[in-house]
Amino acid sequence: MRRHSGTIRILSTFAAAVLITAGVAIAQAPTAGQTPGGAQTAGNDPTQPVRTKTIHLKHVLVIGQTMGSTHDSVSAAMYTVYKMGHDSGLWDTVMRTDTQLVTKKKLDKNAKNLDYFDCIVFANTTGELTMDDSQKQDMMSFIKVDGKGFVGIHAALDTNHNWPEYGEMIGGWFDTHPWGISDAPIINEDPSFPAVRHFPAAFTKYDEIYQPMAWSRSKVHVLLSLDPSKLLYESNGVPNSRVHRTDHDFAVAWDKMYGNGRVFYSTLGHTEEAWENPDIQKMYFEAIKWALGMTEGSTAPHERPTESPTAAK
Repeated sequence: MRRHSGTIRILSTFAAAVLITAGVAIAQAPTAGQTPGGAQTAGNDPTQPVRTKTIHLKHVLVIGQTMGSTHDSVSAAMYTVYKMGHDSGLWDTVMRTDTQLVTKKKLDKNAKNLDYFDCIVFANTTGELTMDDSQKQDMMSFIKVDGKGFVGIHAALDTNHNWPEYGEMIGGWFDTHPWGISDAPIINEDPSFPAVRHFPAAFTKYDEIYQPMAWSRSKVHVLLSLDPSKLLYESNGVPNSRVHRTDHDFAVAWDKMYGNGRVFYSTLGHTEEAWENPDIQKMYFEAIKWALGMTEGSTAPHERPTESPTAAK
């Protein structure tokens, strides 16, 4: 990563906050000379370092395979998911750039299959992932039947275009980014939802916002969207040819149910810099918690806002 040290510094601060607010049982440090269970260590030597063990409640599989364009932020996204789970004690993370573990078949050499995991995160995956039909069936069963979670980060929407059920599960597919990387004017449509509760009613984020296709707000619960009144649809009198949605409805984040499983997606997270932003970190931290069933939030579709809120100063 280009600014790995900056990511670590920010995540360390973030970790301190989530440890306080997570609301789960984390193993406390024993007094010197005691084991975590309270027994005396051999020799009862207070100069020996005290070791504690964080309690991981859930298991998250992060996939970063790229069969199309490769984002520089893949590593940053994967690392952030790992670090947040590690520091909060809420989940442990297995990170892979292949899809071997996306199966319910028994694997050898100590590899874990989907039966071990509680949530899958696609971290800027692209293209047609290397999954056979049985793996695809197992992944959908993992979410739809078993009631496990799925979180899609940015280019997860630009993934598996030739797999209809994937698009149905995540809520659509990528159809270009009309404004490239820019200061996107964003509306918070449901400030009660855990993953966007920390955002104001209106704000801007420097990122790349996807235009979704085969997408409808009647099938998802929109959390964040672009403010249509603040978008440029032409330049010097020439229409932006990349704007394909005539309704100018561009969702930035949404959640939904897919059968028994919880699904969250956001287009935020294109750049490496995005993963140094505490707001983005917190959004995905809370999104994963929600997908894991640790918090609650609405999945019911709602009407598009009729007025644009005033941006926070």
